[in-house]
Amino acid sequence: MSEEAIPVVRLHQVVKSYKLGKEDVRAVAGVSLSVPPRRFTMLVGPSGSGKTTLLNLIGCIDRPSLGEVEISGENVGKLGDNALSDFRAEKVGFIFQSFSLIPVLSAYENIEYPLLLTGEPKTKRREAAQAMLEAVGLKDQGRQRPNELSGGQRQRVAIARALVKRPAIVLADEPTANLDSTTGASIIELMRRMQSESHTTFIFASHDAQLISHADQIFAIRDGRITSEGVSP
Repeated sequence: MSEEAIPVVRLHQVVKSYKLGKEDVRAVAGVSLSVPPRRFTMLVGPSGSGKTTLLNLIGCIDRPSLGEVEISGENVGKLGDNALSDFRAEKVGFIFQSFSLIPVLSAYENIEYPLLLTGEPKTKRREAAQAMLEAVGLKDQGRQRPNELSGGQRQRVAIARALVKRPAIVLADEPTANLDSTTGASIIELMRRMQSESHTTFIFASHDAQLISHADQIFAIRDGRITSEGVSP
């Protein structure tokens, strides 16, 4: 099987249940899906449909109650807690609606931070973080802290931080929701360019029609189930 044909994400009959009082609530109810490498993939559906829970399962933040989650060919359900944490740090990048930057760190230091967690040597950290800062168009803003940056600039830092360790997948939960339409369009263009250059698979949960229009692959979700799969028109 060619590298392009091997899914970077594969879920097989995945169930995720939570306790709500004495009841078991199924946030994800028997989902199977496959995402090839180098895709711009969307999870779409109403609030409460299970999109964020699916992202958390793919991102190794949650474990499935039943079923299998494979990331880059690894059945992550079989990993212990420490191994799972190391795997997530190496293989998965995250972009959040609220940016989730560390306020006391500069833009450069926020981008460098994931490399500190994975133990990269100082010289490699510096080279990689500086290259990503320039790649997202913030070469002159490296010393500024998040509160000194615009919303669009903060999201650019978040994208650079997610990509600096060259992960297999980047997960993004409503990454354009807090941005105006013009800034959102520039962020989408940036993510598309970075995805092409880094050969990373992006998986989004989003309601943004502008972002969804760029999808290579769309999974519609309702009540914790995949109701349809297709591509953007």
